[in-house]
Amino acid sequence: MSKFLLSLHVLAAVLAVGPITVAASLFPRVARGPANGVAAFLHRTCRTYAAVGVAVPVFGLATGASMGVLGDAWLLVSIALTSVAAGLLALVILPAQRDVLAGRDGLAARLAGFTGAFNLLWAVVVVLMIVRPGSTTGA
Repeated sequence: MSKFLLSLHVLAAVLAVGPITVAASLFPRVARGPANGVAAFLHRTCRTYAAVGVAVPVFGLATGASMGVLGDAWLLVSIALTSVAAGLLALVILPAQRDVLAGRDGLAARLAGFTGAFNLLWAVVVVLMIVRPGSTTGA
């Protein structure tokens, strides 16, 4: 069962978080140019996949429970970083994208920085999921 849940978790991460990171990264640059329709599409992509992305921690927690690692430090740190990334997306990035689309000036550069931080958080989570420092379940 653990392998099945892990497969679902990884698929959900790749199929949901991947598009968010790409679309969010492209948004600030596209929003500065005349392609407002593309920027709107990128924002919609981020919003839609953010909703789908809820499956990632759900499958992740189920996988952790089935493997008996919910109390492991690497997983707790991953959960904390995932929570920070989700909060950054929901409370900063998506609202800022909406404001940029509404014509509010001066946000694109700051938005690029927040998006970079969001992507870095996910990169660290991926490394923690692969390396699992201190894990007794093997690599």
